[in-house]
Amino acid sequence: MSSYLSRSPWNDERPRVLIVACSDGRLQTNLDEFLEHDLGIKNYDRLYTPGGGGALATSGLEHTRAEHHRRECRFLIEAHRVEDLYLVFHGPSVDGPEIALCADYRRKLTRATPLEIRRQQELDAEEVLRAGFGWGLDVRIHPYRCEVTADGRVQFARL
Repeated sequence: MSSYLSRSPWNDERPRVLIVACSDGRLQTNLDEFLEHDLGIKNYDRLYTPGGGGALATSGLEHTRAEHHRRECRFLIEAHRVEDLYLVFHGPSVDGPEIALCADYRRKLTRATPLEIRRQQELDAEEVLRAGFGWGLDVRIHPYRCEVTADGRVQFARL
């Protein structure tokens, strides 16, 4: 068995930022670039799950799943003393390719158009912001949407 020794030492200081994003690996490089170059976030905790920020919302149907993810998120916020929570949704821009749709939203809303899914993501972000998870936690929530444009570029917009 071979082993790899990392060049970076272990950092025992916890980041105070948690990113909740979709596990869709097609956007990993873009997300990391956005976080570091636009928001100045280099170190962060990660909760990657299908649907990203949408996994914390019921989307009208997903009560049990949303509660599960909210409990996990609350645990991380409390245990790691998170101060800023970034919710990242994704899909095509208004003129972007349908293949960029979030598979989790496609699963939940099988007959919805890309614009209807986009609207549901906006509603889900509002639900999470409004409810604040009912936690009474002092955490700032920042919702964003990662969008693939018609020419294949990736942009991030605040919701």
